[in-house]
Amino acid sequence: MTTSQTGPAGTEIRPFRVEIPQAALDDLHQRLARTRFPAPAPDDSWDFGTPVGYLQEMVAHWRDDFDWRAQEDRMNQYPHFRTEIDGQTIHFIHVRSAESDATPLLLTHTYPGSFADFLDMIEPLTDPVAHGGRPEDAFHVVIPSIPGFGFSTPVVGRWDWTRVADAFDTLMRRLGYDSYGAHGSDAGAIVSRELAIRNPEGFLGAHVLQLFSFPSGDPAEFAKLSEKDHAALEFLGWFQTVGGYNTMNGSRPQTVAVALSDSPVGQLAYNELFENFGNGTSLVSWEHVLTQVSLYWLTNTSASAARYHYETARSGAEPVVNDGPIGLAMFADDFKSIRPFAERDNTNIVHWAEYDRGGHFASMEVPDLVVGDLRDFYGDRRRG
Repeated sequence: MTTSQTGPAGTEIRPFRVEIPQAALDDLHQRLARTRFPAPAPDDSWDFGTPVGYLQEMVAHWRDDFDWRAQEDRMNQYPHFRTEIDGQTIHFIHVRSAESDATPLLLTHTYPGSFADFLDMIEPLTDPVAHGGRPEDAFHVVIPSIPGFGFSTPVVGRWDWTRVADAFDTLMRRLGYDSYGAHGSDAGAIVSRELAIRNPEGFLGAHVLQLFSFPSGDPAEFAKLSEKDHAALEFLGWFQTVGGYNTMNGSRPQTVAVALSDSPVGQLAYNELFENFGNGTSLVSWEHVLTQVSLYWLTNTSASAARYHYETARSGAEPVVNDGPIGLAMFADDFKSIRPFAERDNTNIVHWAEYDRGGHFASMEVPDLVVGDLRDFYGDRRRG
């Protein structure tokens, strides 16, 4: 699909290119050159938040060496489109495999990530033979931008993860896929699980990097926990001590968005998750970090991205047990899904794999491992 397609009213699919005006890039560089850094905290460590020394190095690289146009060219190697769903512009990449019986796969990105999370995975997924796989490992890949992120803008109305899941199911059907699978990390894991809950006709299952299941308060639950599960709880406790952005986004998203929308270095600092989620273990490269931060800055989407925490906290939705098929790939330095809690909340876990490297942004850190696990999961689903 490379040209505009028309169907019933409001379902047109339009080609799109990533083309940021030069004036916006000039403005970014001027702002970077005028950065006023805060005074560093004692030891200038990550204990206090994003260190000034780190920011100074990153800003120098962003200003002097980072090439946004090269990143644009990389993005535009793949066909981009936009369409309207539920009153909202939805941007997406759609790459069909040359293998006609490839499995359609919806990839949903993280926060604070974007569709760029998956650029390193597109070719191994769509052309497996050229990347150590077999023809039957092939996928047709669809990578949307969540409404309010990147080029799925301007955001219209109020969105939560359930509405996003419904919109993405509509997108896959509009593209002609009556059967498909879903994958995601972080926000993408939540959207993928929402699709598993719905388990629409032809749904092949959700493959996620986290199952966000927590203690209910019943003391009896802890009797089922292994030593490894207790260690996972300790990691969760650590993350809660550094997850201040959750509180800010969930309570005052428009307040923090003012700073993020006016300062590119503020945006960089606020996106510390790329560097600090795994307590100093991140494998995300500077080029990946700056691509993501630049995309937020150049599309001015910090406000609409941050509001999902607010909307989720106020949705009034009750927890739902998922009976649809779901599988987990858990990476060494990521959130630790705790199996007894996960099985309480998901009755049909059909795959559970653990890896000794990689973290929260595994699609950028260890894309080969994510691709391999996707091949395993959907190979089993097809054979089953």
